[in-house]
Amino acid sequence: MSDVIDAAVEELSGRVQGGFDGSAKFVIEGEGAILIDAEGVRAGDDDADVTLTADTETFRAILAGDMNPTSAFMSGKLTVDGDMGLAMKLGALLG
Repeated sequence: MSDVIDAAVEELSGRVQGGFDGSAKFVIEGEGAILIDAEGVRAGDDDADVTLTADTETFRAILAGDMNPTSAFMSGKLTVDGDMGLAMKLGALLG
């Protein structure tokens, strides 16, 4: 597992307390994937209700609060496949 995935799992675990209603997957290009669901946050590439994909730089900027997830999506730096409502809910946790 990559250092980027390890750091992201740790950071997101602190933000997603008590699980997440539904399932979401972050795919970080060239690094791997992170799954967020009712069980918490972990590295994994299982199927999810919504999949968000970004490069490492964009993902780090979103986690750091330097980039708004909605702005990243609108500019094409973040792609969303699946349940847009869950993506918006996840964006609220990150933003």
